[in-house]
Formats: sequence, C-alpha cells, structure tokens
Amino acid sequence: MRPRLLLLLATLLLPMTSPLPAAAPQLESLVVGGGCFWCTEAAYELLPGVKNVVSGYAGGHVQNPTYEQISTKKTGHAEVIRIDYDPAVVSLERLLDYFWQVHNPTQVGGQGNDIGPQYRSVILHANAAQKEAAERSRARAAATFRDPITTEIAPLERFWEAEAYHQDYFRRNPNAGYCAYVIAPKVKKLKEQLTQEKQP
Repeated sequence: MRPRLLLLLATLLLPMTSPLPAAAPQLESLVVGGGCFWCTEAAYELLPGVKNVVSGYAGGHVQNPTYEQISTKKTGHAEVIRIDYDPAVVSLERLLDYFWQVHNPTQVGGQGNDIGPQYRSVILHANAAQKEAAERSRARAAATFRDPITTEIAPLERFWEAEAYHQDYFRRNPNAGYCAYVIAPKVKKLKEQLTQEKQP
C-alpha cells in the first residue's frame, strides 16, 4: 500500500480511536463564617477536594455591601467564605466537621481579637440537606467542647463576593502582620492535623 494512502487512512481513523476528554467534576458549594475570612479561606484551601474558596459577605440586609459598610457592624453581614468542592473527593459532612477545627465556635460576638457581629460563627445552608447536615455536625461537635457552641445555622439568602484585595489574602501576603502572627500558626497546626489523619 502506498505511503500516502496509509497516511490518509491513519488520519481518518484517528478521531475514532482518540480518548474522549475527561468530564469536568460537578462542583457543589457551602457557605460558612468563622471569624476573619482570610483565616477560614486559608484553612479550607488545605483540604483535598476543595477546588476554590471565595471570601464574601452574607446574612445581612444591605445589598452589595462593601468591607467598609460591614465594618460599621450595622449591616448584619458576616464575613464568610464560599467553598466550591468536588463531592466525589470530599463530602459535605467532612467540610462541616472540619469547620469546628478551624475556629472557636463557642466564642460569643467574634473570633479571637476580631470582635463584632461580622465575625460571628455561622453556617448558611442553601437547601434542606445542608441544613440537616449542619445540625447533625453541630450536635456531634457539641460533645467535644466544654462550652456551648454559639454557631448560627440559617438560610443562605445571598452571597456577596468581597473585594478583589481580600481574595487569597494569606497566599498573597504571607508576611503581613496578621497573616504571620495569626493565620500562619493556625495553618501550620491544621496541616499537621491533616497529615496525622492520613497516617494509618
């Protein structure tokens, strides 16, 4: 058979034998708040299966709020994160159980030295399944804390994405004062915990 004819046949057969591209994973989302969103964002980015974490605001009555507005403590919003995750890799239950590790859910009116309603502990559910999972997770966690859990579980009405300079803040500013002294030790501790969980 002539080389040119062989080349033609190979070209025609190639599309039939080429593997199909892998389908993109179907992501789901969960919105939680546990104090400063720089901290919770950095914490959840450590979890396998979490594809994206976006800092934002939710739970208030002002449309499209700014950081300056929520800092007045008058809009009702909390600093929250939206976690986009692959449920084939990490479960909703795992994300919720991890929530109790990344902050102090027993503190009233803030988190650490960050005081105010915008720093409250909250899980905002998008549907009945998320609400039920959040309530079950909170009940499990309650047995591990000496003080009562103060975390609010409420419907998610609207997630407002925070300003661009807040996104990936710890990753982009690891040497900034708050990042170095507050977030870095927390991230280090969480990494160690995750490593221990992997060990048999």
